[in-house]
Amino acid sequence: MGGDFGADVVVPAALEFLKQDKETNLILVGREELLREKLGSHPFGDRLKIHHASETVSMDELPSRALRNKKDSSMRVAIDLVKSGEADACVSAGNTGALMATSRFVLKMLPNIDRPAIITALPSIQGQTYMLDLGANVDCTASHLFQFAVMGSEQVAAVAEISNPRIGLLNIGQEEIKGNEQVKGAHELLANSSLNYVGYVEGDDIYKGGTDVIVSDGFVGNIALKSSEGVAKMISHFMKEGFQRNLLTKLAGLIALPVLHGLRRRIDPRRYNGASLLGLKGIVVKSHGSADKLAFANAIAIAHKEVLADVPIRIAEQVKAHLEKREIA
Repeated sequence: MGGDFGADVVVPAALEFLKQDKETNLILVGREELLREKLGSHPFGDRLKIHHASETVSMDELPSRALRNKKDSSMRVAIDLVKSGEADACVSAGNTGALMATSRFVLKMLPNIDRPAIITALPSIQGQTYMLDLGANVDCTASHLFQFAVMGSEQVAAVAEISNPRIGLLNIGQEEIKGNEQVKGAHELLANSSLNYVGYVEGDDIYKGGTDVIVSDGFVGNIALKSSEGVAKMISHFMKEGFQRNLLTKLAGLIALPVLHGLRRRIDPRRYNGASLLGLKGIVVKSHGSADKLAFANAIAIAHKEVLADVPIRIAEQVKAHLEKREIA
Protein backbone atom coordinates (compact mmCIF):
# COMPACT_ATOMS: atom_id res chain seq x y z
CA MET A 1 0.00 0.00 0.00
CA GLY A 2 3.04 2.31 0.27
CA GLY A 3 5.01 4.39 -2.17
CA ASP A 4 3.75 7.07 -4.53
CA PHE A 5 1.44 4.72 -6.43
CA GLY A 6 0.59 1.91 -3.99
CA ALA A 7 -1.33 -1.05 -5.40
CA ASP A 8 -1.44 0.51 -8.88
CA VAL A 9 2.23 -0.43 -9.25
CA VAL A 10 2.69 -3.29 -6.77
CA VAL A 11 -0.05 -5.52 -8.21
CA PRO A 12 1.10 -5.32 -11.86
CA ALA A 13 4.71 -5.80 -10.71
CA ALA A 14 3.75 -8.91 -8.76
CA LEU A 15 1.90 -10.36 -11.75
CA GLU A 16 4.84 -9.62 -14.03
CA PHE A 17 7.29 -11.28 -11.63
CA LEU A 18 5.14 -14.41 -11.36
CA LYS A 19 4.97 -14.56 -15.15
CA GLN A 20 8.79 -14.64 -15.31
CA ASP A 21 9.34 -16.89 -12.27
CA LYS A 22 7.47 -20.20 -12.31
CA GLU A 23 8.13 -21.36 -8.72
CA THR A 24 7.93 -18.41 -6.32
CA ASN A 25 4.75 -17.59 -4.41
CA LEU A 26 3.80 -14.02 -3.50
CA ILE A 27 1.60 -12.58 -0.75
CA LEU A 28 0.05 -9.16 -1.33
CA VAL A 29 -0.48 -7.40 2.00
CA GLY A 30 -3.02 -4.58 2.20
CA ARG A 31 -6.68 -3.74 1.92
CA GLU A 32 -8.25 -6.87 0.51
CA GLU A 33 -11.11 -5.26 -1.39
CA LEU A 34 -8.74 -2.88 -3.19
CA LEU A 35 -6.22 -5.59 -4.01
CA ARG A 36 -8.91 -7.89 -5.40
CA GLU A 37 -10.17 -5.06 -7.56
CA LYS A 38 -6.68 -4.42 -8.96
CA LEU A 39 -6.00 -8.13 -9.49
CA GLY A 40 -9.13 -8.92 -11.48
CA SER A 41 -9.01 -12.52 -12.74
CA HIS A 42 -5.31 -13.35 -12.51
CA PRO A 43 -4.10 -16.77 -13.75
CA PHE A 44 -1.71 -17.68 -10.92
CA GLY A 45 -4.04 -19.51 -8.50
CA ASP A 46 -2.50 -20.28 -5.11
CA ARG A 47 0.83 -18.77 -6.13
CA LEU A 48 -0.60 -15.34 -5.37
CA LYS A 49 -2.43 -14.76 -2.09
CA ILE A 50 -3.88 -11.74 -0.33
CA HIS A 51 -3.33 -11.03 3.35
CA HIS A 52 -5.63 -8.29 4.63
CA ALA A 53 -4.24 -5.34 6.57
CA SER A 54 -6.60 -2.56 7.60
CA GLU A 55 -4.09 0.30 8.06
CA THR A 56 -1.45 2.09 6.01
CA VAL A 57 1.64 4.11 6.90
CA SER A 58 1.83 7.46 5.13
CA MET A 59 5.07 8.51 3.47
CA ASP A 60 5.56 11.44 5.87
CA GLU A 61 4.54 9.62 9.06
CA LEU A 62 6.98 9.57 11.96
CA PRO A 63 8.60 6.11 12.31
CA SER A 64 7.89 6.09 16.07
CA ARG A 65 4.20 6.78 15.46
CA ALA A 66 3.95 4.10 12.78
CA LEU A 67 5.66 1.58 15.06
CA ARG A 68 3.50 2.41 18.07
CA ASN A 69 0.08 3.04 16.51
CA LYS A 70 -0.07 1.14 13.20
CA LYS A 71 0.16 -2.51 14.23
CA ASP A 72 -2.21 -3.59 11.46
CA SER A 73 -0.54 -1.58 8.72
CA SER A 74 0.41 -3.42 5.52
CA MET A 75 4.07 -2.74 6.36
CA ARG A 76 3.87 -4.17 9.89
CA VAL A 77 1.81 -7.19 8.84
CA ALA A 78 4.22 -8.01 6.00
CA ILE A 79 7.20 -7.91 8.36
CA ASP A 80 5.27 -10.00 10.91
CA LEU A 81 4.80 -12.62 8.17
CA VAL A 82 8.58 -12.79 7.77
CA LYS A 83 9.00 -13.08 11.53
CA SER A 84 6.52 -15.99 11.71
CA GLY A 85 8.07 -17.77 8.73
CA GLU A 86 4.96 -17.51 6.59
CA ALA A 87 6.98 -15.32 4.22
CA ASP A 88 10.69 -15.49 3.41
CA ALA A 89 11.12 -11.79 2.62
CA CYS A 90 9.33 -8.46 2.65
CA VAL A 91 9.41 -5.90 -0.19
CA SER A 92 7.99 -2.44 0.40
CA ALA A 93 7.96 0.94 -1.35
CA GLY A 94 6.70 2.64 1.80
CA ASN A 95 8.13 5.07 4.34
CA THR A 96 11.86 4.23 4.67
CA GLY A 97 12.19 5.31 8.30
CA ALA A 98 9.11 3.37 9.35
CA LEU A 99 10.25 0.30 7.41
CA MET A 100 13.66 0.38 9.08
CA ALA A 101 12.27 0.96 12.58
CA THR A 102 9.58 -1.69 12.24
CA SER A 103 11.93 -4.26 10.71
CA ARG A 104 14.48 -3.76 13.47
CA PHE A 105 11.83 -3.98 16.19
CA VAL A 106 10.08 -7.06 14.83
CA LEU A 107 12.92 -9.07 13.28
CA LYS A 108 15.76 -7.99 15.60
CA MET A 109 19.44 -7.78 14.68
CA LEU A 110 21.72 -10.66 13.79
CA PRO A 111 24.22 -11.67 16.51
CA ASN A 112 27.30 -9.42 16.81
CA ILE A 113 25.85 -6.76 14.49
CA ASP A 114 25.07 -3.42 16.07
CA ARG A 115 23.15 -1.64 13.33
CA PRO A 116 21.38 -2.40 10.05
CA ALA A 117 22.62 -0.80 6.84
CA ILE A 118 20.99 -0.01 3.50
CA ILE A 119 22.74 -1.28 0.36
CA THR A 120 21.91 -0.95 -3.32
CA ALA A 121 23.59 -1.29 -6.71
CA LEU A 122 24.62 1.73 -8.75
CA PRO A 123 25.69 1.72 -12.43
CA SER A 124 29.39 2.13 -13.19
CA ILE A 125 31.65 2.12 -16.25
CA GLN A 126 32.64 -1.46 -15.48
CA GLY A 127 29.14 -2.73 -14.66
CA GLN A 128 27.81 -1.88 -11.22
CA THR A 129 29.00 -0.95 -7.76
CA TYR A 130 27.20 -1.72 -4.50
CA MET A 131 27.20 0.98 -1.83
CA LEU A 132 26.27 1.06 1.86
CA ASP A 133 25.15 2.62 4.13
CA LEU A 134 22.70 4.84 2.25
CA GLY A 135 20.91 6.52 5.13
CA ALA A 136 20.17 4.17 8.02
CA ASN A 137 22.99 5.42 10.27
CA VAL A 138 24.13 9.03 10.50
CA ASP A 139 26.89 8.52 13.09
CA CYS A 140 29.09 5.44 12.83
CA THR A 141 32.15 4.12 14.61
CA ALA A 142 35.05 2.39 12.88
CA SER A 143 33.65 -0.95 14.08
CA HIS A 144 30.26 -0.18 12.49
CA LEU A 145 31.93 0.59 9.16
CA PHE A 146 33.83 -2.69 9.36
CA GLN A 147 30.58 -4.56 10.01
CA PHE A 148 29.04 -2.84 6.98
CA ALA A 149 31.98 -4.05 4.88
CA VAL A 150 31.46 -7.66 6.01
CA MET A 151 27.71 -7.47 5.34
CA GLY A 152 28.17 -5.80 1.96
CA SER A 153 30.78 -8.32 0.89
CA GLU A 154 28.49 -11.25 1.68
CA GLN A 155 25.44 -9.70 0.06
CA VAL A 156 27.31 -8.94 -3.17
CA ALA A 157 28.93 -12.38 -3.23
CA ALA A 158 25.46 -13.94 -2.93
CA VAL A 159 23.32 -11.67 -5.11
CA ALA A 160 25.82 -10.55 -7.78
CA GLU A 161 27.71 -13.87 -7.64
CA ILE A 162 31.08 -12.11 -7.29
CA SER A 163 33.57 -14.23 -5.39
CA ASN A 164 35.75 -12.25 -2.98
CA PRO A 165 34.28 -8.77 -3.77
CA ARG A 166 36.66 -5.80 -3.81
CA ILE A 167 35.85 -3.39 -0.97
CA GLY A 168 36.64 0.33 -0.89
CA LEU A 169 36.18 2.84 1.94
CA LEU A 170 34.73 6.18 0.81
CA ASN A 171 36.97 9.09 1.79
CA ILE A 172 37.91 12.63 0.75
CA GLY A 173 41.19 11.37 -0.72
CA GLN A 174 43.29 8.27 -1.15
CA GLU A 175 46.19 9.46 1.01
CA GLU A 176 46.68 7.78 4.39
CA ILE A 177 46.54 11.11 6.27
CA LYS A 178 43.07 12.08 4.97
CA GLY A 179 39.71 11.34 6.59
CA ASN A 180 38.13 11.63 10.02
CA GLU A 181 38.99 9.37 12.93
CA GLN A 182 36.16 6.93 12.23
CA VAL A 183 37.25 6.43 8.62
CA LYS A 184 40.91 6.10 9.59
CA GLY A 185 39.99 3.54 12.25
CA ALA A 186 37.88 1.55 9.79
CA HIS A 187 40.74 1.69 7.28
CA GLU A 188 43.07 0.10 9.80
CA LEU A 189 40.56 -2.64 10.67
CA LEU A 190 39.90 -3.42 7.01
CA ALA A 191 43.58 -3.37 6.04
CA ASN A 192 44.34 -5.96 8.74
CA SER A 193 41.37 -8.19 7.90
CA SER A 194 40.91 -11.11 5.51
CA LEU A 195 38.44 -9.10 3.42
CA ASN A 196 39.47 -8.09 -0.11
CA TYR A 197 40.06 -4.48 0.86
CA VAL A 198 41.50 -2.20 -1.86
CA GLY A 199 41.82 0.95 0.26
CA TYR A 200 40.32 4.43 0.19
CA VAL A 201 38.14 5.45 -2.75
CA GLU A 202 36.75 8.86 -3.67
CA GLY A 203 33.31 9.91 -4.88
CA ASP A 204 34.11 9.53 -8.58
CA ASP A 205 35.20 5.94 -8.01
CA ILE A 206 31.55 5.01 -7.35
CA TYR A 207 30.88 5.29 -11.08
CA LYS A 208 34.35 4.61 -12.50
CA GLY A 209 34.19 1.01 -11.30
CA GLY A 210 37.07 -1.08 -10.08
CA THR A 211 35.40 -1.66 -6.70
CA ASP A 212 32.50 -4.00 -6.00
CA VAL A 213 31.48 -2.63 -2.57
CA ILE A 214 31.92 0.93 -1.30
CA VAL A 215 31.45 1.55 2.42
CA SER A 216 30.50 4.82 4.14
CA ASP A 217 28.32 6.04 6.96
CA GLY A 218 24.68 6.76 6.13
CA PHE A 219 25.07 10.54 6.18
CA VAL A 220 27.77 10.61 3.51
CA GLY A 221 26.28 7.71 1.56
CA ASN A 222 22.83 9.25 1.29
CA ILE A 223 24.19 12.61 0.16
CA ALA A 224 26.37 10.90 -2.46
CA LEU A 225 23.37 8.93 -3.73
CA LYS A 226 20.99 11.89 -3.90
CA SER A 227 23.66 14.11 -5.49
CA SER A 228 24.19 11.48 -8.19
CA GLU A 229 20.45 11.28 -8.86
CA GLY A 230 20.33 15.06 -9.20
CA VAL A 231 23.24 15.14 -11.66
CA ALA A 232 21.60 12.41 -13.75
CA LYS A 233 18.34 14.39 -13.93
CA MET A 234 20.22 17.58 -14.84
CA ILE A 235 22.12 15.89 -17.68
CA SER A 236 18.90 14.34 -18.98
CA HIS A 237 17.19 17.74 -18.88
CA PHE A 238 20.05 19.49 -20.72
CA MET A 239 20.17 16.79 -23.40
CA LYS A 240 16.42 17.02 -24.06
CA GLU A 241 16.64 20.81 -24.10
CA GLY A 242 19.58 20.72 -26.51
CA PHE A 243 17.95 18.35 -28.99
CA GLN A 244 14.71 20.39 -28.97
CA ARG A 245 16.43 23.72 -29.71
CA ASN A 246 15.79 23.88 -33.47
CA LEU A 247 15.15 21.74 -36.54
CA LEU A 248 18.82 20.88 -36.98
CA THR A 249 19.23 19.67 -33.38
CA LYS A 250 15.99 17.66 -33.69
CA LEU A 251 17.41 15.90 -36.76
CA ALA A 252 20.64 15.26 -34.86
CA GLY A 253 18.56 13.80 -32.06
CA LEU A 254 16.87 11.38 -34.46
CA ILE A 255 20.26 10.22 -35.76
CA ALA A 256 21.53 9.77 -32.18
CA LEU A 257 18.38 7.95 -31.04
CA PRO A 258 19.87 4.41 -31.00
CA VAL A 259 22.81 5.62 -28.90
CA LEU A 260 20.50 7.51 -26.55
CA HIS A 261 18.26 4.47 -26.09
CA GLY A 262 21.31 2.35 -25.32
CA LEU A 263 22.52 4.90 -22.78
CA ARG A 264 19.10 5.03 -21.16
CA ARG A 265 19.03 1.25 -20.77
CA ARG A 266 22.50 1.17 -19.18
CA ILE A 267 21.79 3.84 -16.57
CA ASP A 268 18.04 3.24 -16.15
CA PRO A 269 17.48 3.58 -12.36
CA ARG A 270 14.61 1.10 -12.57
CA ARG A 271 17.13 -1.68 -13.27
CA TYR A 272 18.87 -0.88 -9.98
CA ASN A 273 15.78 -0.45 -7.83
CA GLY A 274 15.72 -2.37 -4.58
CA ALA A 275 17.79 -1.50 -1.51
CA SER A 276 18.39 -4.28 1.02
CA LEU A 277 18.27 -3.73 4.79
CA LEU A 278 21.25 -5.78 5.92
CA GLY A 279 21.96 -7.01 9.44
CA LEU A 280 18.43 -8.13 10.31
CA LYS A 281 17.22 -11.63 11.17
CA GLY A 282 15.19 -11.62 7.99
CA ILE A 283 15.17 -10.22 4.46
CA VAL A 284 13.65 -6.79 3.85
CA VAL A 285 14.04 -4.89 0.56
CA LYS A 286 13.11 -1.24 0.14
CA SER A 287 11.82 -0.16 -3.24
CA HIS A 288 12.01 3.47 -4.30
CA GLY A 289 8.75 5.26 -3.53
CA SER A 290 8.35 6.41 -7.15
CA ALA A 291 9.01 2.94 -8.60
CA ASP A 292 6.98 1.81 -11.60
CA LYS A 293 6.06 -1.79 -12.49
CA LEU A 294 9.50 -2.67 -13.90
CA ALA A 295 11.34 -1.13 -10.95
CA PHE A 296 9.22 -2.80 -8.27
CA ALA A 297 9.49 -6.17 -10.02
CA ASN A 298 13.26 -5.74 -9.87
CA ALA A 299 13.04 -5.18 -6.11
CA ILE A 300 11.08 -8.43 -5.80
CA ALA A 301 13.80 -10.19 -7.83
CA ILE A 302 16.50 -8.93 -5.44
CA ALA A 303 14.57 -10.26 -2.44
CA HIS A 304 14.16 -13.58 -4.26
CA LYS A 305 17.93 -13.85 -4.85
CA GLU A 306 18.65 -13.10 -1.19
CA VAL A 307 16.21 -15.81 -0.08
CA LEU A 308 17.81 -18.43 -2.34
CA ALA A 309 21.30 -17.45 -1.10
CA ASP A 310 20.33 -17.34 2.62
CA VAL A 311 21.96 -13.91 2.91
CA PRO A 312 21.20 -13.32 6.63
CA ILE A 313 22.73 -16.69 7.56
CA ARG A 314 25.80 -15.99 5.41
CA ILE A 315 26.25 -12.60 7.04
CA ALA A 316 25.90 -14.03 10.56
CA GLU A 317 28.47 -16.73 9.82
CA GLN A 318 30.99 -14.30 8.35
CA VAL A 319 30.64 -11.77 11.16
CA LYS A 320 31.18 -14.58 13.66
CA ALA A 321 34.26 -15.73 11.76
CA HIS A 322 35.78 -12.24 11.74
CA LEU A 323 34.95 -11.88 15.42
CA GLU A 324 36.76 -15.12 16.21
CA LYS A 325 39.78 -13.83 14.28
CA ARG A 326 39.56 -10.72 16.49
CA GLU A 327 39.09 -8.54 13.39
CA ILE A 328 35.95 -6.93 14.88
CA ALA A 329 36.28 -4.90 18.06
